[in-house]
Parts: sequence; C-alpha cells; structure tokens
Amino acid sequence: MDTTTDSTRPIIVRSPADAAALGTVLGVWAHPDDEVYLSAELMAFAREAGSRVVVVTATLGEHGTPEPERLPPHVLREIRADEHRAALAVLGVDEAHVLGYEDGTCDAASEAEAVARIVAIIDEVRPDTIVTFGPDGMTGHPDHRAVSGWTTAAATNADFAGRLLYATQTESWVERFRDVHDRFEIFGPEGPPSTPEDRLAVWVDPTDEVLDRKLHALGAHTSQTSALIDGFGGPLYREWVRDEWFVEPDRDGSAPHETRSRAR
Repeated sequence: MDTTTDSTRPIIVRSPADAAALGTVLGVWAHPDDEVYLSAELMAFAREAGSRVVVVTATLGEHGTPEPERLPPHVLREIRADEHRAALAVLGVDEAHVLGYEDGTCDAASEAEAVARIVAIIDEVRPDTIVTFGPDGMTGHPDHRAVSGWTTAAATNADFAGRLLYATQTESWVERFRDVHDRFEIFGPEGPPSTPEDRLAVWVDPTDEVLDRKLHALGAHTSQTSALIDGFGGPLYREWVRDEWFVEPDRDGSAPHETRSRAR
C-alpha cells in the first residue's frame, strides 16, 4: 500500500477510518505497558477499522518493581504477563509475541539475533506501519533504546516497504506538563523527547470513548500504573496520556527533528 504523505502534514487519527490509512500495524516494544502508554489509541482505532494489529514485547518486565522481595522476578513475570493480556484485550488486540529477554538486559543481548527474530515477525505479519521507540527510548531506558535499534535495523533488513514510526511527544506537551515531570521521575534529567508539531507524521487525537479504553488498559497494568495514577490524580493523568504522536526517522534511523527539553 502507498503510505506516502506530505511530510509537513501529519495524518490526524480521530476515527477508525483515519487509522485504516495506516493498514496493518506492528508495534515493537520493550516491556508490557509500553505499547499502551504510547500507542493504545492507535491500536484501538485500527482494530475498530478491522485492521490487523500485532504487538511484540521484548521482555515481561520482571524487574519492574521497587519491592523485589515482595515481588521477586518469577512472581512479577506472571503478574505482568496477565496484565499484558488483559490490557491488549481491552484494545481488541489478540496477536502478541513475547521475545523472552530478561528485563534490563536488552542492551547486552545479541543484536544480530534480536534483529533476525523481529525480521521473521515482520516477514510473517507484512505490516504497512511499524511503531516503536525513537533512538532516545522515550524515557532513556536502555531496553527501550535497544529495542528501537533492533526494530530500525529489522525494518531495513526485512521485506518491508511501509512506514516506520517513532513514538514522540510535542513541544507544547512538554511545556504543559513540565512541573509534573519535575515532580515524578519518569524521563530522567534531560526530560522527555519532543518534536515540533509541523514535523509529526501521525497525531492520534482520541474520542472520549477511545481515551477511556486507553485508561482502562493502563489500569490493567496495576503493578506499574496504580502508584502513578494515584500520584497524578485521575483528571491530570487522563490529560497527560491523552494524545499519541509519531515521527518518521531519517534514512539512517535517527530522528533529526527530535529534541529534548531539560527539566528545570
């Protein structure tokens, strides 16, 4: 399918019909909940359009807790696997692959092996659109950065002629929530990545119903989201996760128009 667009005009996704233009969607992420935070609305709209949506997660996030004695890796792994399935079900997604890497070790894994595994999935799914992290990894997490690199290489090596999209944020979003990011350790000292709105490739502007589904899916990831939702407060959290944005990489896999805004 031809996914060529005017690079100065992002595709605005406000309905299933808008999402249908992206065709089959493949998301490649590092941990359960990454795909919900960054692409839940895109997936929900795509599924409502009847498009195929497939999610790949590199790990099950078994070390993602400040209480490892209460939730040792073998316990948290099963909890997060259940949360992952429940969240995707809310969005109507029933195709998921878990690569099985240990949480926190993706940057030390064999890149050639990981790329080959993702190439095999791309060749089987034949997506029109692939979504993943930018090289910054959104939060700077080493697993996120590694998965971005794997996916970018796989999109080049596979029989793929569609669009590769990196999740991003906008400059106005960064400014709007600057105080929140100063209070919560989410993005690290450099703050979140941001992209000027005229450089975006896709902008998901959800209906209230689709945003409600995203919040329901995030709520399914109780082990990861409950404390943050309580800390933000429901209304602020709803606004914080409302929109989803994506930018196209340059030919070398970088995101040249993407910048970081330092926290104060």
